[in-house]
Amino acid sequence: MNGYEYNEKSHYDDEPEPGSFVRAFDAFPKSKPQYVTRTSGGGKWTVAMSLVSLVLLWSELGRWWQGEESHTFAVEKGVGHSMQINLDIVVKMKCKDLHVNVQDAAGDRILAASRLQEDATAWSQWVDAKGVHKLGKDSHGRAITGAGWHDEGFGEEHVHDIVAMGRKKARWGKTPRLWGAEADSCRIYGSLDLNRVQGDFHITARGHGYAEAGQHLDHNAFNFSHVISELSFGPYYPSLVNPLDRTINLATAHFYKFQYFMSVVPTVYSVQRGSGSAPAERTIFTNQYAVTEQSKEVNERLVPGLFFKYDIEPILLHVEERRDSLLTFGIKVVNILSGVLVACHWGFTLSEWLKEVVGRRRRKQSEGVIGAKDHYDD
Repeated sequence: MNGYEYNEKSHYDDEPEPGSFVRAFDAFPKSKPQYVTRTSGGGKWTVAMSLVSLVLLWSELGRWWQGEESHTFAVEKGVGHSMQINLDIVVKMKCKDLHVNVQDAAGDRILAASRLQEDATAWSQWVDAKGVHKLGKDSHGRAITGAGWHDEGFGEEHVHDIVAMGRKKARWGKTPRLWGAEADSCRIYGSLDLNRVQGDFHITARGHGYAEAGQHLDHNAFNFSHVISELSFGPYYPSLVNPLDRTINLATAHFYKFQYFMSVVPTVYSVQRGSGSAPAERTIFTNQYAVTEQSKEVNERLVPGLFFKYDIEPILLHVEERRDSLLTFGIKVVNILSGVLVACHWGFTLSEWLKEVVGRRRRKQSEGVIGAKDHYDD
């Protein structure tokens, strides 16, 4: 009797107290431990749910970390009057034998040699440098397609990497010391402020290309083989990679003409945190360009040298990276876990129902005559 009273008291203790007003609104019913049964099927579905949740969470974390990039083209509204060009090139000729000039569509001619730095150097110190390659090919001679693995991932750099590299201090590298080597080449580097119009930046030999007073350079001294370490437009960002950076081109004759045709597109890179119309946290203004090359041997009636022809496109490319806030990311994680939990619960319920249906059919088929008689007796 005492045992019965103890069990009954324990039973009533599990129920909500009569005077509890808050427990009456409990939307999460609890099952007593004696009513819960653990099955192997439920364990398998739990393991599957955990694996699916981990995969989806990892995928969502990667997407959030990488952010979403959007590319927008628009007509450039601003009116620009000047543009900066950054050049770092080594030509296999002595500095005193070279002329560097700019001729633009406005008719202005700029003696670029007076604004750029020229250092005597040795060709061997540049031609075998790490990463030097021909235009359109890597350092191993393979065609550059933009596919494959890069330091920042597959394809191009992420916008936040570009913005971060753009914040580094701009400084030109020092010319390597000769250490007894012969100075057979000339390094030309620096920045120029030009008119923001179509133009032609060229490097020619002394006494060729312009009618100027001075000694006529012997044709046997022509060798316009060159290594381009930097060629960019706009503010100088040493860490940003441009199509002509680290490229080499060799002249097979004294009268050889290298021509590069470039289409320059003003570009804005920005990184924004959160969604909506929140202002960008970091922004850099620069220029991208596409380039094609046409190089060939010419006769003595034409002017050999290096010719960089550039044209400014009247469009603006805005590359923006957006990344959700931590609160938004947490909400998405909760939604993912909830969806997986509901889906696996339905899967477990359907699998148990299907197992029960198949089990009933098998039992009916195995009952035989005796089973049928018991059925009629019922």
